[in-house]
Amino acid sequence: MRFDHMFFITGTAYAGKSTMIKLLAEKYNGILCEENYHDRLLPELDKTEFPCLTYTRDLEDWHDFIRRSPEEYKAWMDGVSKECEILELRILDGLKEQDQPVFVDTNISLDTLKTITPHNHVLVMLADPQISVRRFFERPDREKQFLYQLIMDEPDPEKAMENYRRGLTLINSQENYDYYLYSGFQVMIRDESRSIEQTLEMVEKAFGLI
Repeated sequence: MRFDHMFFITGTAYAGKSTMIKLLAEKYNGILCEENYHDRLLPELDKTEFPCLTYTRDLEDWHDFIRRSPEEYKAWMDGVSKECEILELRILDGLKEQDQPVFVDTNISLDTLKTITPHNHVLVMLADPQISVRRFFERPDREKQFLYQLIMDEPDPEKAMENYRRGLTLINSQENYDYYLYSGFQVMIRDESRSIEQTLEMVEKAFGLI
């Protein structure tokens, strides 16, 4: 399975992956596979084959989601990533005959990316691991605000928030950051002083588009 006309951005949260993917697809008249593009397959998934992805689909009380231990939360997130890769590869296989370039905000593992696309078609974008922990609920995303309200509705909101942030800390660990940093792929680290236009130009150069 090869995807030679596809461009993949991976890395950590708050690094600008989603923004860059959208700008690239728009500028190059490409096909956009934005964050969680595999969600369209969620309704049809078999829960025995995809237990992590269907966990939220079939969840009856969302308070159970935020009450999990940090270790349970991380294990679930790791499982989600593995299951997402299966779905992403399925979707991308259906796009490989398209003439347009495809730009992907991806969950596909680094090991798999090394086998399915040219080396310079993968870019790792990184941000300080603590940004996601500190600023997780600052974004106006409907999903994040829904989780925030669930936490605030708990009998002890402060304890519930501490528990959830410990889970975020496990996910956004230095070990995870280093996994991407030393992947061998091109790496771009978030720089607040750099404009979106400057970042886009750097991404284009990394991909050999300019």
